[in-house]
Amino acid sequence: MDLRLLGYVIVIAEEGSISGAARRLHLTQPTLSRQLRELERRLGVELFARAGRGLVPTAAGEALLRRAVNMLAEAEAALDDVRLAAQGKTGRLTVAFAGSGINGALGEALGRLRVQLPDVDLRLVELFDDAEMSAGVLNGSLDVAVQRLPVRDARLATRVWAREPLTLFLPAAHALAATREAAPVSILGEIPLVLWPRESSPHAHDEIIALCHRAGIVPRIAARGRSVQTILALVAAGFGAAVMADSYRVLHREGVTPRRLAGTAATLHLVWRADDTGPLLTRFLTALNGTDPSTPARPRRTKAPGE
Repeated sequence: MDLRLLGYVIVIAEEGSISGAARRLHLTQPTLSRQLRELERRLGVELFARAGRGLVPTAAGEALLRRAVNMLAEAEAALDDVRLAAQGKTGRLTVAFAGSGINGALGEALGRLRVQLPDVDLRLVELFDDAEMSAGVLNGSLDVAVQRLPVRDARLATRVWAREPLTLFLPAAHALAATREAAPVSILGEIPLVLWPRESSPHAHDEIIALCHRAGIVPRIAARGRSVQTILALVAAGFGAAVMADSYRVLHREGVTPRRLAGTAATLHLVWRADDTGPLLTRFLTALNGTDPSTPARPRRTKAPGE
């Protein structure tokens, strides 16, 4: 059924006459009368009856009016949904992140995005393996990954989004924790390290080992932990120190003292499928860092507390 005709029926009922409805609809009276007669013919019923000098809905007309109001409201809502989706203001977006992201720049940004895109179904997935995050973007289970070391693949688009220092998390009672000033990387040779198991986070593990090797240090591995909480607990217990992104200091683990490593930085990348040009992704990336995803990357550094 033509929704336009349903609108005519509603206006005729509200105005109580063909002439009044025609003026409101900017139609000629004969045109509106003809449209009403055609609708009644198709339905096989009379929709209006004479009452004095006006028209009132019949029982059939009342039944149609009840449906018509709901149908037009639903149609308008559907059009609104289509417009919002085309503008990237509705839909579902799945974002993967690691702990260093959510504790740092990403946590603040997501709070902003909830205000800017309130009707977007934002689904967050915490992952610890950079390769797994990139693979999820490639296979479509993830729309965006905020990760340290994306896999190199021509099908992936990447942008440097934020940088922050690397920090050595020390047992609070250790002599190296006596000062809060930035420490040289060579300090890693003076204390055993608590690392991620390579099988659970190969890129993060290899990054720390490479950091030691560049400084001419053979690291002493004292313990391994599969979560930030476990690693910090092992540090607090005196097993050794851990190298992690500076943003983890916001966890304020008792018995642990953070000390920045001079001349180091952890980089967060935004990663998405290069062929994904959907309006929701475009709006998300624009809102996340204030630029269109087609523009060149503009690196941004995250300040450490106290800077």
